[in-house]
This record gives sequence, structure tokens and C-alpha cells, in this order.
Amino acid sequence: MKELVVLSGKGGTGKTSVSGALAYLLGKNALLGDCDVDASNLHLVTGAKNTISEDFFSGCIAEINNLKCTNCGRCANICRFNAIEYINNTYVINPMHCEGCGYCYEICPKEAIILNPGHTGYLKVSETRFGSTLVHASLNIGAENSGKLVSRVREKLNQIADDSNANLIITDGSPGIGCPVIATITGASHILIVTEPGMSALHDMERLIKLAQAFKISVSCIINKYDIENDLTKNIEEYLKQNNIPLWGKLPYNDVFRIAVSDLKTAPELNHELINKEFKKIVEFVKNTLL
Repeated sequence: MKELVVLSGKGGTGKTSVSGALAYLLGKNALLGDCDVDASNLHLVTGAKNTISEDFFSGCIAEINNLKCTNCGRCANICRFNAIEYINNTYVINPMHCEGCGYCYEICPKEAIILNPGHTGYLKVSETRFGSTLVHASLNIGAENSGKLVSRVREKLNQIADDSNANLIITDGSPGIGCPVIATITGASHILIVTEPGMSALHDMERLIKLAQAFKISVSCIINKYDIENDLTKNIEEYLKQNNIPLWGKLPYNDVFRIAVSDLKTAPELNHELINKEFKKIVEFVKNTLL
């Protein structure tokens, strides 16, 4: 099954609004994924329900067995993260500071330190009000290894795809070009970049295109809020033309998107003629390219 990943170089360009709109218009034909595990929100606009959740563990958190500990203090002296504290005549490890490096475990002369699996988040599978399945996740506050959780989301997506009647995976990715994005696009069929007419958005779009080219993944683009700065929109269109990047659509700045988000709906559900016409054109590009 082919996979379309929706990305943006920076936050706030409308990436999730586009992902939600495609999910609504394709309905049961699409299997959905949300790989923005640091700030997952596709489940909000798609009306996720009947959620099944499973724990996600990654890395280690150290713990001191006080029955074995002789209070030698060696572990506290070598911990560069200051995670080991001496409280009430006992050494204890602050899990919020522990990075799970395992050095204290290695140097403890009494083998009094245990390395426990770190609980860093949750993997979730939900039903949307469109009749499709959504795989999403949430990373615990301050937790790391978001790239590993993204990989787990995509692994679950592929497992469900084998038994699904859907013919396309639509994945909402993270902003930027970091580890979560690299984990999201690995093995993807096509990347749809959502940008806007701003200097930072243009710069970040260029970085995303270079990343996609490095992974040899085809790319297309949508310009959101194209009418707020015509000169920059022309610059984006010229850049895309010079680099042979297809422009799948241009969405105007419109209150429909704000109202849709506040109502926990997708933009096409509000039946705005111009917005719906543009999204239907984008869906045709999706079908012609991937189906």
C-alpha cells in the first residue's frame, strides 16, 4: 500500500488541516497516521473514538536498590546529569533527571543499581467519524526518543494495512527536518509539503525538498494562505518550477479553517465552495499520483 506523508518545514502552515481534509474526502479509502507524536492533534479533527491504547517503552531509567547500597557515593560522583541525590542518609535517583546512560550501573561495586525500561508514551489506534482507522501516539512530557515512537506508529500502520480495505495511507508528520521527520518519511511513497508565503516557510520548504531528494522520494507542494503575500507566493512558485516540483494547489486565507478547527471539523465539512473546489483538485492529484 502506498503512503502519502504530509509535512511542513515549520509549524502553523496548515499541515494538519490539509491532512484532515484529505482524510474526510477519501473516507474509508484511507488509513490514517499521525506521526507528530510531540503534539498529536489529527485525532481531534477526525473525531477519534473507541481508542485502544498501549504503553510505549524506550530507553532506561536507573533505580537504586537500598538493600544492597552501601552509600559509597560513587554513582553520585560520576553522574554528569546530577540525577543522583543524597536524601535522608540515602542515595536516590531523580527519574526526571536520569538520562538512562547506565554508567552508574556499570561502576556500582555492589550491583545495587537496576536499569528499568523507561515509559515514554502511548501508542493508540482509533476509529474516525469518516469510517477510517487512525494510528496515533502521545509522547510523555519531557520524554525523548520521539523518532522511535514514530517508527512504532508506522510499524502499526503497516500491520493494519495488511488487513485493511483502504488503498492509501495518509500520514500527518512533524514540522521541521529532524529525527521524527526522518523516521516518518523512511519508506514513504510521496511527500506533500504544505507551505505559506513567508521567508521562514520558504527556507524550510527548501530544506524539506532537499531532504526528500536525499531519500529519493517524490515531492509535491501546496501553498496555503497564498493571497497574504503575492510576491513571496510568486517566489515559491518560481522555485517549484525551477526544481520540477508539482504544485498541487493554492489555498486562500479564509476563516473557514479557523472555524473548522474550533468546531473540531475539517475545512471541507463546512461546504465553502472555493475551498472545497481546491481540495477536490488536490484529491485528484493524490489519486492520479498514488492510486
